[in-house]
Amino acid sequence: MADTLKFQTKCHACPLREKQTFRPFEDKELNFVAKFKTGELKVEAGSTIVLEDNKTPHLYTILEGWAFRHKSLPDGRRHVLNFALPGDLVGLQLAILNEMQHTVTALTDTTLCVFQRDKVWSVFKEYPALAYSMTWMASREEQMIDGHLLSLGQRNALERLAYLVLHLHDRAESVGYARNHTLDAPFTQAHFAEALGITPVHVSRTLKKMQARNLISWKKDRLQILNREKLEAVASYERDDRTRRPLI
Repeated sequence: MADTLKFQTKCHACPLREKQTFRPFEDKELNFVAKFKTGELKVEAGSTIVLEDNKTPHLYTILEGWAFRHKSLPDGRRHVLNFALPGDLVGLQLAILNEMQHTVTALTDTTLCVFQRDKVWSVFKEYPALAYSMTWMASREEQMIDGHLLSLGQRNALERLAYLVLHLHDRAESVGYARNHTLDAPFTQAHFAEALGITPVHVSRTLKKMQARNLISWKKDRLQILNREKLEAVASYERDDRTRRPLI
């Protein structure tokens, strides 16, 4: 279920722009984005934001909450492609290719900034810096998927899980959703199984192995990294947070 919000966050006062992970905008760019934005939408956990093979006149930036991208086979088997957090642009594939090849579902109650899809071309014509930002976002999404594909192809279950935990923690930390090596975990072991290409039982066994080694702790909805150095070694993980991200 989705609700249009009456009281909307002004782009010039967006709380995400205070995060060090996002690059600042020039006034001209910010004024355009403020006009580009048509409203805000609140969706409940479990609601579909964008549906595969469907067309919508909108694309979205996540303002608050978690979502996840996924794709399914005709028999219902599903693979989680990635998770989306505040600042992530949802629906860019639809704006460029005119059709979505995956579904995006709200993992928690989520607030979305809404933009008109048919105005994307004006970004490329009139605001090259914003066009570069959109291209950067698409490239970053490809880069993240590359990391997950490497996990599926070469890492074992323990290494896959270690990589995913670090990946989600670092992305959550950059937007204020994690601190002191701890993040609230709205995802379930079933989500991890669908992301890692292993069964829920295998995820459970691997989690127990990681906890026995004092690498992580996962109790209810809270996940904590206990030994970052060792977890990075298991995952062959290299953190890269030097580049400040664009935000639309």
